Amino acid sequence: MSRAIVITSGKGGVGKSSLCVNIGVSLAEKEHKVVLLDMDIGLRNLDVLLGLENRVVYDLVDVVEGTCRLKQALVRDPKHQGLYLLAAAQTRDSGAVSPRQMEKVILKLKEQFEYVLLDCPAGIGRGFKNAVAGADEAIVVCVPDVVSIRDAERVVGLLERNDILNPRLVVNRVMAPKSKKGGLMSVEQVKERLSMEILGVVPEDGAMTAAAMQGEPIVLWHSAAGEAFNRIARRIRGESVPIPEIKPRGIWARLMDSISESRHAHRTEQA
Repeated sequence: MSRAIVITSGKGGVGKSSLCVNIGVSLAEKEHKVVLLDMDIGLRNLDVLLGLENRVVYDLVDVVEGTCRLKQALVRDPKHQGLYLLAAAQTRDSGAVSPRQMEKVILKLKEQFEYVLLDCPAGIGRGFKNAVAGADEAIVVCVPDVVSIRDAERVVGLLERNDILNPRLVVNRVMAPKSKKGGLMSVEQVKERLSMEILGVVPEDGAMTAAAMQGEPIVLWHSAAGEAFNRIARRIRGESVPIPEIKPRGIWARLMDSISESRHAHRTEQA
């Protein structure tokens, strides 16, 4: 059964797009057929995160306006079999698409793909309404601070008004207890405040920046964040995967991260 999952938070900067790309790649690597739908009309970035910016010819607005067929706008990722992208328009705004049009697009996508992952734009305006239209379920992303938690609470209420019940939570950029800066909450505090099922916990990981600079999803790296994204993808599939406690990174773990970054940098130079 096909599933349309909207990934949202209410505000930017918490890692929605990174989550969308990494779980999409992970699901594709597990031989699922996946399409990522960039809903941030005017400010798309999934094409850049996947290294597909030079392959985009048509976009979502072209599809709804009938400029092209849906098949023409789908960009196949040559590095990950089964993974496709439907990019957002760069020169339009969210008003170029209506929720009803999105419902039709998502229904067509669900005929072709097992997973339709919608990267919701920041805010709770028209872009949010378009992104949740046609979605079956939702993942809410937050970071462990009071402002992000408050935004997540508001988004959960809006999702319920749009008949998307029981969204699951991903807590991103979590630091180990001994490493936490002042003002950050623990995962348990976040869980108690939001009363939501936690789908995953992603640790703060310096390798994220290195992976982004090389245009590679970190889920393919041997790193703490990459492993966390993989576990999230497995839970989405229905696997029972425990959420490990985030502990301070030891010298050996940091050394392995550095080796992984160096190997990927070397491969990039050779490519």
